[in-house]
Amino acid sequence: GAVWSSCSPDFGATGVLDRFGQIEPAVLIATDGYRFNGQAIDTFERVEEITARLPSLRRVVVVPVMRTEETLAADVAFLPLFEAWGDWADMQGPVPPLPFERLPFGHPLVIMYSSGTTGLPKGMVHGAGGTLLQHLKELVLHTDLRRDDRIMYFTTCGWMMWNWVVSSLAVGATVVCYDGSPLLRRRPGVLWDLVQAERLTVLGTSAKWIALTEKAGIRPRETHDLGALRCILSTGSPLAPAGFDYVYRDVKADVHLASISGGTDIISCFALGVPTEPVYRGELQGRGLGMAVEVWEADGTPVVGNAGELVCTRPFPSMPVSFWNDPDGARYRAAYFDQFPGVWRHGDWAELTPRGGMIIHGRSDATLNPAGVRIGTAEIYRQVEQLPEVMESVAVGQATGIGDVRVVLFVRLRDGITLDNPLRDRIRHRIREFASPHHVPKKVIQVADIPRTISGKISEIAVRETIHGRPVANTEALANPDSLALYRDLPALREGA
Repeated sequence: GAVWSSCSPDFGATGVLDRFGQIEPAVLIATDGYRFNGQAIDTFERVEEITARLPSLRRVVVVPVMRTEETLAADVAFLPLFEAWGDWADMQGPVPPLPFERLPFGHPLVIMYSSGTTGLPKGMVHGAGGTLLQHLKELVLHTDLRRDDRIMYFTTCGWMMWNWVVSSLAVGATVVCYDGSPLLRRRPGVLWDLVQAERLTVLGTSAKWIALTEKAGIRPRETHDLGALRCILSTGSPLAPAGFDYVYRDVKADVHLASISGGTDIISCFALGVPTEPVYRGELQGRGLGMAVEVWEADGTPVVGNAGELVCTRPFPSMPVSFWNDPDGARYRAAYFDQFPGVWRHGDWAELTPRGGMIIHGRSDATLNPAGVRIGTAEIYRQVEQLPEVMESVAVGQATGIGDVRVVLFVRLRDGITLDNPLRDRIRHRIREFASPHHVPKKVIQVADIPRTISGKISEIAVRETIHGRPVANTEALANPDSLALYRDLPALREGA
């Protein structure tokens, strides 16, 4: 009946303490380091710092990744509370019978966290029964996961997809894990090597990874045996229509490609795959079974064929049972039910298609509003990132001082390419032709890096606050906070520029 929570090993000490400091854990299990893209990162000192600042801890168990078991045992021997994994797990004598407590359906299972880009991360408590039911529905009915399948989702243990893929064990499927970069410099097709070697039937990844593999010129259809692969899942951000084209052209023609969308808030999905229905490029196939998902205009009118707020009008099993340290539920209600009383507003700017599919245009709080026309940032990204020179981009609205905003687009280009006027013109032309004149940025600026949360999502809010000279609430939520300096006090964004 204990409650579980996790952070990725690449979190800084402050990022971990912002989360674990709220929940006062009794036991901390940590690795002594990790490897990523050819680098070995030792985190042992970080674990010591975190331990010193969590007075609730009664035991710290360290798992050897960078050290041998013998070396680790020596390193922890004189540290209070610390124990090496091998010693802790090596039970002496007969193992006593395990008592299984009968607990309520909604008994807390796991505490997840919001990204923390607008303040201290919110601790969202999810119940055991609702989480398991929702995950089994999504894995068995929406993903067609079977007992003999092998599934791998590329994710850190700080992202909700880690919890989601672990539930595959309840189906009887085999979970395959991968530790490291999904795009190694010397071996960019490493995940496809894994698909072939382990005969994966379900591969889960992100829209950004799919886009980057295409730009890297990887064509696994020509180089790998993907005969066992039946389903590819994509989430983290909207999968662009070109991503669908790439998968069916260069990966596998008869695979089930399911773009899925939900969130940490619900530890599951609002819209996802439907194995028995056709896949349409640029769309999520359908809403989750049993989920009363609609798209509403600002006045609460349901709408089809136009963008609006994604809402869920009825309760569902995987709603958080509570927020941590929110005894009267005030923060919980403010997060989801303030705009439409009694109706969950998720914060996604979305569109239901007439055939029942869904398009995610971006986050509601990051939508752009030039000349009073509300547009989603994903609509811009879908177009600009089709240009081979552009690796990734971020679009924000800059207040002009006359009650309007102008769209500013920052682009990270391929190595060795410099943004010039002809490329700016091509970017604007692409957006105007395939999106609309309203989407065309007034400013296009080259940057060396784009800020991302630790879970890998572009932080438009952090960029927006920085270009306006406002403080970013919690830079510890960012994987690369130093990148914000690239957006500060830019001459090109000064008034009149």
